[in-house]
Amino acid sequence: MIYQFRSKAGPDVIMLGDLTKRIFDILGRPLEPRGILTVEHLPVLITALETAILKDLEERSKTQDEPKESTEKPKLTDRLGQRAYPFLELMKQAKAKDEPVMWGV
Repeated sequence: MIYQFRSKAGPDVIMLGDLTKRIFDILGRPLEPRGILTVEHLPVLITALETAILKDLEERSKTQDEPKESTEKPKLTDRLGQRAYPFLELMKQAKAKDEPVMWGV
């Protein structure tokens, strides 16, 4: 499924269901077909996503620093920060302009 997030504060962000589900799990929110992230909740949600991105980066740097015992390369293709960046920026812009983020409308 594809989700389109909108806010008057910035451009629309379109994400596939797998990434959207992953982000909403991080945010601790259920993923509904439609909904709203209110201005009051945005600071906490932004912090939660930024923390998860930093944790992901730390885990990746540890994986790259470990001595390679096998010839297989670690799987580092699914970078949370890179994939979640547009959504994180939309939330930051919405917070700055006191606008909610909506989807499915």
